Amino acid sequence: MTATRDPRGPLAIAGLVLVAAALLALPFALAQVGTAWVRITNLALLFALLALGLNIVVGFAGLLDLGYIAFYGVGAYVWAMLASPHFNIHLPFWVILPIGALAACIFGVLLGAPTLKLRGDYLAIVTLGFGEIVRIFLNNLSRPVNITNGPQGISRIDPVRIGELDFSTTSKFAGLAFSGPIKYYYLLLLFLVVVLIVNMRLQDSRIGRAWQAIREDEIAARAMGINTTSVKLLAFAMGASFGGIAGGMFASMQSFISPESFILVESVMVLAMVVLGGMGNIWGVVLGAVLLTFVPEILRYTVEPLQKAAFGRMIIEPEVIRMLLFGLALVLMMLFRPSGILPASVRRRG
Repeated sequence: MTATRDPRGPLAIAGLVLVAAALLALPFALAQVGTAWVRITNLALLFALLALGLNIVVGFAGLLDLGYIAFYGVGAYVWAMLASPHFNIHLPFWVILPIGALAACIFGVLLGAPTLKLRGDYLAIVTLGFGEIVRIFLNNLSRPVNITNGPQGISRIDPVRIGELDFSTTSKFAGLAFSGPIKYYYLLLLFLVVVLIVNMRLQDSRIGRAWQAIREDEIAARAMGINTTSVKLLAFAMGASFGGIAGGMFASMQSFISPESFILVESVMVLAMVVLGGMGNIWGVVLGAVLLTFVPEILRYTVEPLQKAAFGRMIIEPEVIRMLLFGLALVLMMLFRPSGILPASVRRRG
């Protein structure tokens, strides 16, 4: 018998090539509309990194974390303190980024260690408090030794530099102008691809299956010989390290950070991305991050013109309508599709 070739193989490869080509051309297409949309896309990639990290804790291990934005802040402040005139230290990005990930990882273990026996609402309260403690520390560590510069934040943060390539300036390659946001887009896209691969490998590994077992029934998982203590700590540490990487990239892109960038609302937003896209589904989480980044911005630009066209004046502020529609969308999702837009296979079977 002769083996028949599976036609899905070439189609899958062709699809991947088309998607890759579209992603590579996307920033130049968006730049024709406005640089702001390239920056919004970069923000969507950052949120996707954050959501993938939180998905390890919430989606894989089933541990509710409302203080996840604290790891984002730790990574951002590590970058700011090691690459700015604040301490007059200017280390290269390939040194700072691992340090930021390690610092966030340590904070993840510090959060996970005292909460190992907590679940549900109790765990949510503790993690919420942890996030607020980190923000308050960032806000007050300016006396007697000025570590974080308090509520004034840290400015003039160094961008990413690779040799002579500066990500804050415009460069020309092959006749194309690569602005700072476009260069950051490609760097963030590279990080996202790496994190996606790591997530997929983790999900199919023994550790990933152990996380899923703990999520479904922790007592049964312990009875089957899983060391739930170390596995849960690993989930907190891995998720936190991704948050630290995203925080470092955020600080380098913005060149200024303050404690107000790491408030509770940001944690809730990242959690909403995971829930909306589908907890435990890697591609669903990325979709949730993209939707909750782009849709509010589209509403910001369309609500005001629509009101003026309909009523001749603006009746309700765009920000108010944006949050109302955001809340309504979440309520409808919980009513009609509680597992998210792209639910995980385990939840779909359930």
